[in-house]
Amino acid sequence: MTDFSKLNEDELISLLQQDKLGAFREIYTRYWKVLYAEAYQRLKSKELSEEIVQELFTAVWHKRYAINVKTTLGGYLYSSVSNLVIDYYRKELVRLKYKESLKVVYSEADTSTEDAIMLKDMMQSIESEVNQLPDKCRSVYELSRIENKTNKEIAQYLGISEKTVENHLTKALKRLRLNLGHYIVLISIALIK
Repeated sequence: MTDFSKLNEDELISLLQQDKLGAFREIYTRYWKVLYAEAYQRLKSKELSEEIVQELFTAVWHKRYAINVKTTLGGYLYSSVSNLVIDYYRKELVRLKYKESLKVVYSEADTSTEDAIMLKDMMQSIESEVNQLPDKCRSVYELSRIENKTNKEIAQYLGISEKTVENHLTKALKRLRLNLGHYIVLISIALIK
């Protein structure tokens, strides 16, 4: 059995490329702490640093056959973790610019009138859909959603079982979701503001 801790970097790389899991474990053991410290120094986040280092070692394993170390394994891993940190910051910068551009777009336009019209239109659509429900189903929905009664209270009030109440509510909500789903997109956009 090979004692991987006594092998040099070149031997470890060679064994890694031969699918030797022990070589990968030794590389991980030797370099994890120093790579984590490097990532943490730049990111100041334990979770992000762990994620970056884990991503690096995952890439090392997946690309083990193609690894081309020109200097030292430590140098290669150190450069790789640095590049992953830079990539993280680039992606974060893109996210922030995108968020800021959305804020600018929505802050420049006064949409209070549009919002009021959309809300009124949505309420009318909901009312129209509720009115198209079968009588018993509509009654159950209104008692539940408008009068805030429990399923048990509705069952007693209408003289039906709680299971029937649940079935009517499920049917009503499914129909409303199906016919009013386009409002979810509009509400999502309004919440971004």
